Amino acid sequence: MTEPTPHPHPLAAPPDTQVGMGQVLDPTRPAEPARPRVVEFRRVTKTYNAGRPNAFTAIRDVTFFVEDLPNKGEFVAILGPSGCGKSTILRLIAGLPPQHPATEGEVLVLGRPVTGPGSDRGMVFQDYTSFDHRTVLENITFGLECQGVPRRERNELGRQWIEHVGLSVKDDQDKYPHELSGGMRQRVAIARTLILKPRIILMDEPFGALDPITRMNMQDLLVSLWREVQATVFFVTHSIEEAVFLGDRAYVMGPCPGRILEELKIEPADRPARLMQREPRFLETVHHLRDLIVRLEAGSDLASNAGSAPSVVPQ
Repeated sequence: MTEPTPHPHPLAAPPDTQVGMGQVLDPTRPAEPARPRVVEFRRVTKTYNAGRPNAFTAIRDVTFFVEDLPNKGEFVAILGPSGCGKSTILRLIAGLPPQHPATEGEVLVLGRPVTGPGSDRGMVFQDYTSFDHRTVLENITFGLECQGVPRRERNELGRQWIEHVGLSVKDDQDKYPHELSGGMRQRVAIARTLILKPRIILMDEPFGALDPITRMNMQDLLVSLWREVQATVFFVTHSIEEAVFLGDRAYVMGPCPGRILEELKIEPADRPARLMQREPRFLETVHHLRDLIVRLEAGSDLASNAGSAPSVVPQ
């Protein structure tokens, strides 16, 4: 949920507009007073190399909060033009440098300022991040090992998660990362994150390098696992179809320096990705978001042509 915005972006749809499976939300609507906030940004700006000639502002004055939904969690997709600061937002939540700390404003998780990484947050990256010298089982149980969980207990949990993510204990637990396909390696990365039961899961283009069929299978798997772990998920993607299929809501960010321009509440998917993506209402939502992002990118190009473009553009 975004906080009141005094000057909505002219390209954003009016509040309460129904777009297929989605509804544009009014940023001035009141919050539920009884619900705690899982994540909150208060007028957050991130400037790299602040105070230097090569200073670059990735996001400016970003304000939003996501409420704690009991026994459910929420799936928040973040969309926007390339370089608008989507990944900067994730890494600020994660407490990872150099994005953390914010230059201005506050980032809060469960009501407390973020001071660095924590076990309440887990992150899955686009790049395959498995340890090459560890087997599938050893990779999945790495976090438990760091926590001092006894070998027998962590291996039992690890084998359960191998099955949870659609791999085979018999065939896959002793394999090394170089013996796995891209989709299998991302299954390992997801299992290594979820086995720790984080309250917040941060996913930065986790399926971006996968082929279309594998990608849809992974989307179906993720929905199933998310319902099981009941965590709040922040999911950065360039795929609008993926955002509409996975998200309970989508934040659309404007060109750099990024800020949230539109918030869309989305009906949950009720069938596999390959079927949902044929539905007329699903496609209407996709087309709305795509048209908005194309117009935002066109406006950014015009602005860039009028001045000098930055040499470094973070995601």
